[in-house]
Amino acid sequence: MKPVTVPFFISHQGCPHTCVFCDQRTISGANGTLPNVFQIRDKIDLWRSTAGERPLEVAFFGGTFTALPEDIQAELLAPLQPFLENGTVNSVRISTRPDCIDADHVAWLSERGVRTIELGVQSMDDAVLAASGRGHFAAASLNAIRIIKNAGLQAGAQLMPGLPKDTPLSSLASLEQVISAGADFLRIYPTVVIRGTELARRYTAGEFMPLSLERGVSLCKQLLQRAMQADIPVIRIGLQNEAGLNADSVLAGCRHPALGQLVRSQLYEDLICNFVSSGDHATVYSHPARLSDVVGTKRNNLRRQTERGVRMQVGVDDTLKKDELKVEMQDKCTIYSIVKDLHYSIHEV
Repeated sequence: MKPVTVPFFISHQGCPHTCVFCDQRTISGANGTLPNVFQIRDKIDLWRSTAGERPLEVAFFGGTFTALPEDIQAELLAPLQPFLENGTVNSVRISTRPDCIDADHVAWLSERGVRTIELGVQSMDDAVLAASGRGHFAAASLNAIRIIKNAGLQAGAQLMPGLPKDTPLSSLASLEQVISAGADFLRIYPTVVIRGTELARRYTAGEFMPLSLERGVSLCKQLLQRAMQADIPVIRIGLQNEAGLNADSVLAGCRHPALGQLVRSQLYEDLICNFVSSGDHATVYSHPARLSDVVGTKRNNLRRQTERGVRMQVGVDDTLKKDELKVEMQDKCTIYSIVKDLHYSIHEV
């Protein structure tokens, strides 16, 4: 049973750097203060009352947890221990930088209930990391993933395609490297230009051009497909649409409130276009959980098929995998897969 995540935002706390893209307070919608013991306990009690039978996972998002003073880390984790002992909370998730991890400290975290560590990898290209002011090399990410996995914990990797000096090829190479290193899941956050950052200054001065929405979706669909082929979950695409992240704070870049659906919908549309031609009359079935992606945001996929001259109906089939479509045309019925039957060239982005 999938756990309910109880989130606490520790915006920018502990981080020793301000990267060119970063305004963490805006991204998280928090003001940088740390929750106290009473806030932690009260929030867990509140979420427990609405979670039903689902277990709880406490997550500290938005800051560099392991760069906080150890006594502060202990203060944040201490209120969780009774909940972990009585089974109310079954795990803890933290986020941190790859260069703020070592084996001894990961063991210390594990003893206090941490089961998942997400790393702000961003890129595995040293030139991109340097241009983005990350303050570490790609080797730090490989080492951090190895340490986390050796401790028996889940390792997540956050990637940011579209950073300065990044290319579609280097984005794909970064993905391949974190997969090979053993990352258990991914988040893909295409770069956006946030007001007040160094990246905003470069953008305004004409020194940096971010991915457009169209190019970002085109790149992310290929990254998502590759992750699917490797059976690595992508748990989010695009920054959450928090109150602090809006049209006033974002100057440019690949951003949409339903970016993940746009990306998945593009994969299904490409699959349909590969095997259904103008003039065809087809009924396309998907797994029930993917029907809205096949239809597309505001039914755009259906509209575009009509514009192509395709008469298409949609339905559901719960025997299908989530990456599959069953296409019926006349007396023929064929199952196609995003994983196996789509072939992209990264140069198309």
